Amino acid sequence: MTAMTPTHGGPWTEEEFLALGEDNERTELFDGDLHMTASPTPWHQHVTTELLVALRAPVRARDLRIHAAVNLRLTPARIVIPDLTITTAIDFEQRIVPGSCARLVCEVTSPSNAATDLVLKMHYYAEAGIPWYLIVEHKAMTLRLLQLQRGTYVEHLTAEPGGVLRMSEPVTAEIRPESLLPEH
Repeated sequence: MTAMTPTHGGPWTEEEFLALGEDNERTELFDGDLHMTASPTPWHQHVTTELLVALRAPVRARDLRIHAAVNLRLTPARIVIPDLTITTAIDFEQRIVPGSCARLVCEVTSPSNAATDLVLKMHYYAEAGIPWYLIVEHKAMTLRLLQLQRGTYVEHLTAEPGGVLRMSEPVTAEIRPESLLPEH
């Protein structure tokens, strides 16, 4: 569900966006417009955390970094918050991570905003030249690793429950979709 955006005349600048400060909502900047969503569900957060834990050692082995829900600048008018981002070295004191540092972005889709992750953000990430996009599909619990080729993402690997996603880029890892699920 998208929340009400603050009243503002004209497009938002990066400086105005940053002046909003931190809050409990995910506020992103899409071409000068604010896009606000409530915090993800516990299920969504659990899957994201388990994925971060699964990728942590492989990321470190490649001298990369992994981050949950950071502000990622794709352009000055586009600042998004991927669920996970694998980057090269960054300045940990800055509130914004340059998109040029991103090697992989990951989105865990939610029923309320799957189209944003599967269409709009996919387009934004491709335009920014981010080489890898990992999508965790909520309903099917399918992992899809997409690779940027000639400006568009193409499916590189897929794993459904019972299978294994065997990544070799940007890190070497094996992830079983069901291992990300909460225990009942």
